[in-house]
Amino acid sequence: MKVNNLAKVVFTVGLGLTLVACGGNKTDSSASSQSSEKNSAPTETITAVGSTALQPLVEAAAEEYSTANPGNTITVQGGGSGTGLSQVSNGSVTIGNSDVFAEEKEGVDAKALVDHKVAVVGMGPVVNKNVGVKSISKQQLIDIFTGKITNWNEVGGKDQSIVVLNRASGSGTRASFEKWALDGQKAIQAQEQDSSGAVRKIVSETPGAISYLAFSYFDDSLLALSVDNVEPTEKNVADNSWTIWSYEHMYTKGKPSKDVQAFLDYMLTDEVQKGVVKKLGYLPISSMKVERSHDGVIK
Repeated sequence: MKVNNLAKVVFTVGLGLTLVACGGNKTDSSASSQSSEKNSAPTETITAVGSTALQPLVEAAAEEYSTANPGNTITVQGGGSGTGLSQVSNGSVTIGNSDVFAEEKEGVDAKALVDHKVAVVGMGPVVNKNVGVKSISKQQLIDIFTGKITNWNEVGGKDQSIVVLNRASGSGTRASFEKWALDGQKAIQAQEQDSSGAVRKIVSETPGAISYLAFSYFDDSLLALSVDNVEPTEKNVADNSWTIWSYEHMYTKGKPSKDVQAFLDYMLTDEVQKGVVKKLGYLPISSMKVERSHDGVIK
């Protein structure tokens, strides 16, 4: 799957056709003018910014939405969950895309935002394919990312130094990974990348590298590790056997406008949930057998 860090999906309403006829009268000309003015009336510009894990889904859904509902201008950008939440909070964007609950981000007034959950994303540790390891324990995973284990031979792999790669501090993927995979512990200081696509490329090309990605970024260029003999699959996420997952949120500041609500409603239609959501490696909301609150309570 090809993903751009900064991608725009733009759709504009076409102008009404100008009626031209030889011998046309003033009434015809007036009707044509009124029709053109009506069809070219300005529509709302929707800007969705934030999570790069959610970005491919919103881009694809926006493209499909425009085909059936031309009119709105929809721009989709990355930047990380922290950026999305802060920008929607201050009113500079229409929608803030996030992998984490607003309640989990410092400096964000969660009460002023409205949460629209549109999918679930599983995520997990990924490594360079040549490290010689396919599965590790959760404690080993924690020890690797906190710097206690520094060579792959300590977990049954090659005699090769471990190269840790992190997402940037504002990343929702990083926050979710540290919370659910590392039991709340912070990863060691290491190279950081803002983009999931960049992480995938660097891990695939760097001997000994390890990082973490959303399932939607998994491909054959790297290896996704099992943890405690549980594979990172959608089925295991659905019943919480694989606990490293999060909701994909599209936050608005207060109640959305009619045009924005229409797009958010579209995100939850069968066309999207059973189509592009599954195609891109996300889980439909309806597939989940459990619910999880922002403080980790499972029901």
